[in-house]
Amino acid sequence: MKKLRWGVLSTGRIADWFCADFHQVKDAELTAVCSRTQSAADAFAEKHKIANAYCVYDDMLADPAIDAIYIGTPHTLHFDNASAALRAGKAVLCEKPLTVGALECRRLIDIAAETNAYLMEAMWTYFLPAMRRAKEWCDQGRIGDLLHIKTDFGYPIPFDPKQREYDSELGGGCLLEMGVYPIAIASYFAPGEPSLVEAVGAKAPNGVEDDVTAIFKFGEITATIGASYRARLRNAAHIIGTDGYIVIPDAFRCHSCFLYRLDECIDRFEAPRQTRGYEYQAISMCTDLLRGDPQSSIVPLDKSLLFQTAIDDVKARLGVRQAA
Repeated sequence: MKKLRWGVLSTGRIADWFCADFHQVKDAELTAVCSRTQSAADAFAEKHKIANAYCVYDDMLADPAIDAIYIGTPHTLHFDNASAALRAGKAVLCEKPLTVGALECRRLIDIAAETNAYLMEAMWTYFLPAMRRAKEWCDQGRIGDLLHIKTDFGYPIPFDPKQREYDSELGGGCLLEMGVYPIAIASYFAPGEPSLVEAVGAKAPNGVEDDVTAIFKFGEITATIGASYRARLRNAAHIIGTDGYIVIPDAFRCHSCFLYRLDECIDRFEAPRQTRGYEYQAISMCTDLLRGDPQSSIVPLDKSLLFQTAIDDVKARLGVRQAA
C-alpha cells in the first residue's frame, strides 16, 4: 500500500506533539519539516527522524515527494500557509482555528474547491474514541431528546500583550484559542446552524476578550459555552436530554465518558491511551486521501465555517475587534 508523505510546517509545541503521535499512523510517513530557521528545522528533524529540513516554505512546497502538509503555525498565518499549500497541490491538515474569521474561512474553502485539493481543520477532539462513543449514545437515543449542551474550556494565562494568546495582531483572545473547542463540541452533538442568543464577557487591558460565556440555540437545543484566560473552568461537556445525560470530563482531550439516568451512572466508556491522541485525525485524513474522498466527513468544511461564524458573532456582541 502506498504511504502518504507528509511535510510539517512549524516546529512549535503542537507540531512537536503531532509528530510524536504520528508513529501510530501506518499509512504515512513524515518526510519533511520547515521552520523559520535552518537550525530549528534541523533539530526538529533529528528529534522526529524526518529526512528533509527546510527553512523556506516555498522550497518544501516545491518538493514533489510530499503529498500532505500539516500546519501548526500561529492563527494569523493559517490562511496564507494553507492557501499556498493548496495551490501547490498538497492536501492540508491545518490546526484550529482554521482561520481568524469567517471571511478568511470562506476564501480558503473557495481555494480548496478551485484547486480540487483536500483541506481539513485539525479538530482532533472529534476523532477521539470517547467523544465518538458519547455521540453514539446520543444518536441511539439513550438520553432521550437532546435539550442542553454545557461545555467550556479555560486555563489561567497571565496577561502579557506580547504573548501570542493576548497579542491582537496574532489572533489573540480566548475565543480563537480556547472557545473554538466548546463551540465545536456543541456543534458535534447539535444539528443545524446555531444562532447567538446572548454573550457576556470581559476584556484584557489591550481589548482582547479573556473571559466569555455565550448561549446559542440550535433549533430547540440550548448550548451554553465558556472560554477563559482568567480561570481554570470545568473543561468538561454535559450533554443533557429528557431521559438522561452524558458527562465528558476533559472534553477537549477526553479519555472517557459517562452515561447517567438521574443520579445513577448506567454506562461508561474509558479509552486510556499512551499518546496525546493527535494520531486519530491523521489516520482519518490518510484514509480519506487513499480513498479519494474530496474532504473529511468528520470535520467537513461547512463545520469549520460554522465555528468561525459563531466566534465572529460572539466577538461582535462583545464589541471585540474583528479580524480583517
